[in-house]
Amino acid sequence: MSSPDFNLLITLDVLLTEGSVAAAAKRLRLSPSAMSRALARLRETTGDPLLVRAGRGLVPTPRALELRERVNQLVQDTEAVLRPAEQPDLQQLVRTFTLRTSEGFVENFGAALIARLAEQAPGVRLRFMHKPDKDSSGLRDGTVDLETGVVGKAASPELRTQGLFRDRFIGVVRLGHPLGEGQITPQRYAAGRHISVSRRGLDKGLIDDCLAPLGLQRHIATIVPGFSTALALARTSELIASVPERHTANLRAGLHSFELPLTLPDFTVAMLWHPRLDADPVHRWLRGCLREVCGQ
Repeated sequence: MSSPDFNLLITLDVLLTEGSVAAAAKRLRLSPSAMSRALARLRETTGDPLLVRAGRGLVPTPRALELRERVNQLVQDTEAVLRPAEQPDLQQLVRTFTLRTSEGFVENFGAALIARLAEQAPGVRLRFMHKPDKDSSGLRDGTVDLETGVVGKAASPELRTQGLFRDRFIGVVRLGHPLGEGQITPQRYAAGRHISVSRRGLDKGLIDDCLAPLGLQRHIATIVPGFSTALALARTSELIASVPERHTANLRAGLHSFELPLTLPDFTVAMLWHPRLDADPVHRWLRGCLREVCGQ
């Protein structure tokens, strides 16, 4: 059995509403002969005359009367499905979004983001998920709605990305630390005891690559997985933490920050999401809120 032509539903709806081939043809911008052919196909498909002659006009059959309300509702439902999504009432919205972020992002931007969402959509809740690696499979399988981080070469090309802010590495020590005074040269910086931040536990990184051409090597006293942990250690010790400036702004209160005596490239912290959520008006609103919070 061949599949039915669903375009005939629209034709049938107009025919049953107008009760006239000529009026239906005019409404659908068809010729009367084309509408007559469409009515013939409808009769063949349904096995019923649908509209029969009564004097100069046409009257619906019992089958047509039975179908009229159902067909009209089907057409309305179809139009609603194919219509662009309307902007939801944020005050009435109830939804939970899962954000996968690196350590420090929630501490620095989380409170402002939660406050903004609560003001505009009090029924929206955020679930923050730790980001131990760059695996973005959660975005593809739908367990993660939005992710933040530095977009690397290994990022899936199918994902959508948008920059949130530019950042750079700076040095941080406790108040009263020797590096809090005087000029900081590469030699003075490298001579201290350092905290290495690496999710994979590595003791070498970009900073070490920049020191090597100068014939310098820093002493790594400890390795931690995140920037907030590094700052907590620097706050109560002689250790030196090297962290992103914007990413840790709220976490560095009460600490001394300084420019690194090295030429390190800036980098962009971005948000990532799956294309299936690109046109979702609520997800688009969430992305806008995150951009505004990070841009402050």
